[in-house]
Amino acid sequence: MKSYDIVVVGGGHAGIEAAIAGAKMGCSVAMVTMEKEGIGRMSCNPAIGGSAKGHLVHEIDALGGVMGQIADNAGIQFRMLNKSKGPAVWAGRSQSDRKLYSKEAVKFVEGTKNLEIIEDSITDAVEENKKIVGVKTLKGVNYGCKALIVCSGTFMNGLMHTGLTSIEGGRFGEKPSTGLTNSFIRMGFTAGRLKTGTPPRIEGNSIDFSKLEEQPGDENPQPFSRFTDRSTFPKLPQVSCYLTYTNEKVHKILEKGFDRSPLFMGLINGVGPRYCPSIEDKIVRFSDKPQHQLFLEPEGLDTSLIYLNGFSTSLPEDIQLEAVHATPGLEDAVMVRPGYAVEYDFFPPYQIDLTLETKLVEGLYFAGQINGTSGYEEAAGQGLIAGINAALKIQGRKQFVLKRSESYIGVLIDDLVGKSTEEPYRMFTSRAEHRLLLRQDNADRRLMRYGFEAGLIEKGDYEKLLEKEKIIQNSISRMKNLRVKPNFVNPILKKYNMSEIEHPELISKLCKRPNVKLGDLIEAVPVEDNGFIHELKDNPEALEQVEIETKYEGYIQKQQDLIKKLQRLEEIEIPLSFNYNNFNTISREAREKLTKVKPRSLGQASRISGVTPSDISILLVYLKN
Repeated sequence: MKSYDIVVVGGGHAGIEAAIAGAKMGCSVAMVTMEKEGIGRMSCNPAIGGSAKGHLVHEIDALGGVMGQIADNAGIQFRMLNKSKGPAVWAGRSQSDRKLYSKEAVKFVEGTKNLEIIEDSITDAVEENKKIVGVKTLKGVNYGCKALIVCSGTFMNGLMHTGLTSIEGGRFGEKPSTGLTNSFIRMGFTAGRLKTGTPPRIEGNSIDFSKLEEQPGDENPQPFSRFTDRSTFPKLPQVSCYLTYTNEKVHKILEKGFDRSPLFMGLINGVGPRYCPSIEDKIVRFSDKPQHQLFLEPEGLDTSLIYLNGFSTSLPEDIQLEAVHATPGLEDAVMVRPGYAVEYDFFPPYQIDLTLETKLVEGLYFAGQINGTSGYEEAAGQGLIAGINAALKIQGRKQFVLKRSESYIGVLIDDLVGKSTEEPYRMFTSRAEHRLLLRQDNADRRLMRYGFEAGLIEKGDYEKLLEKEKIIQNSISRMKNLRVKPNFVNPILKKYNMSEIEHPELISKLCKRPNVKLGDLIEAVPVEDNGFIHELKDNPEALEQVEIETKYEGYIQKQQDLIKKLQRLEEIEIPLSFNYNNFNTISREAREKLTKVKPRSLGQASRISGVTPSDISILLVYLKN
């Protein structure tokens, strides 16, 4: 029987990161996937990033993951969202060429040493004494392993619905994965059922684009990955997306199909995503709204297929087509493939630890939609953390846990473990209480150290970060003592319609004025006074960091002070064997929740729904004693 250090189930976004991370850290890895060419295949929207999701991609990149590089290589439109707002919510988004994204993903996986692709399906996981030892496949092959990372996406007992017709499968034209759910249930895990959906695909040549609002990409697009060569970016021709709207006529047509809707007829048992509902769900839940946005997004450069974002549905095919034809610009549209809903098995994530290792079976890790999340980026972040931790465990090194205060990935995993989820979890900036510190522009400063320590970031790249950090800190320090004279800076202030100064003023204070750019201010400093400024001019990334840190200095300091206060609770560890039932002074609900989640620290315990401040106070007294 052939054995590997790590076996990864699935070749989706979580599986890619898990497998590559484990292999780059020196472990022998097998990625088991039904089809090699399906690695990285985008089941739903061919896009990466967006609000909060873009933050996740930058964090994955800073830790040494590959999603950002793949997205940059396959992107056919790049946009920075929320640029009119503060830097905490700036978020990159790219429209991808669906086929090219998958091809790039295969290249990354095939080009990684110690990583083997096996085209098969895992039907059974094998454990001995609550420790994973191997797997069995559909082809009847057994493989041994020290760690198993399950990144099954929507394939575990997947069932697709269009109208009253149901077909087994995890994605259009692909078979489901069977057997694993029962294998885990036999081990003592609790399973659940979730639902997601996808919209119709439209033939682009049949669309009247003159009736739609064009949405071009940015003139000067920014890559996701700091390892992307900016001199040749973007690599592919750039295209536009388009916007249209539903109307009351569309809604009435959709309502005609409710008596054949698997969602409303009770054929779908899984819970769908609240924040990305189907179009039929939208018109019921938001019946007061006369219209809903629909984004028409190209699927690639060598195809005329259009993804109708916002029209996810499982209604009958005839109803879908009639509703599409009632939508402005789509009156003569050819529907190449109808939308469908897919149900799949998941395992409520209170059953995993913050390392993504399961609490019941040692060496077994869950990552991605099996934990109840929705989205490529959420899956990739989990896959990366699972891959890192599986390798660290095998190598006898300290396990890796990201804090809420240092990353969106930390927020994601802490939410999943502590709060669990009964519906597909999606990341939002509002979920992060310290989001001003967790910007996408400073992901490298926050996280690259961890990627370097794990062995996923090259020494030369890490040294470049250290050099940039020196420039940032030196510049911030010098700016607090450097004053600029009125005759130099007033022309700039006048340009921005700002009140002019009469006496020399600190450049750090002037930078705090709205709309005033630090780059303009340092241009106004006389040559004899600007010893540090040449460094900033030559390093636009450092310049951006200095400007943000200076403009938002007060807010940033408040968040850092709050983190220090909360850190005291995070540092008080709770043994996994702690018996909460011995404390009748703690509420019954709290005892049940704490026993279920098994928090690592008092800080994590305090974020569990149903655990009150008085419960935490009682635990604090006991643990201190």
